[in-house]
Amino acid sequence: MADSDKLDRIVADARRAALERGQGYREQALKIYPWVCGRCGREFTRANLRELTVHHRDHDHDNNPPDGSNWELLCLYCHDNEHQRQLEALSGGGGGADASGRATHSPFADLKSMLARGKPPK
Repeated sequence: MADSDKLDRIVADARRAALERGQGYREQALKIYPWVCGRCGREFTRANLRELTVHHRDHDHDNNPPDGSNWELLCLYCHDNEHQRQLEALSGGGGGADASGRATHSPFADLKSMLARGKPPK
C-alpha cells in the first residue's frame, strides 16, 4: 500500500507543478500578446478567454523565454489541430500536405480528360 501512496503523491506533485508552470507562462503570454488566435484570427474577451491557449512553437513546455518567443496564442480548435498535424508528421502521414502545410492533393487534376472521355469523376 505504501508504494501506491507514494505513486499517488508523485503524480499529484507532477500535476500541481505542471499547472503552476502553465499558469505562469499563460499569464505572461496573455500580457504580451493580443487576445487573438494566431491561426484563425478569432478575438477573445474576458468572457471566453479560457478558450485561448498558449502553444509552444517548439513543443517544449519547459522552454519559456520571458520575451514569449516560443509561444503563440491559439484557440482550442487551432491548438488541437496543430498538435494533430505534429502527430501526423511524426507518424509519416502528411495528411495530403507538403512540409509547408500546403495541400498536395489536387482532386480535379484529371477532370478535363475524364469529361472528354465521357467518364464521370469518382
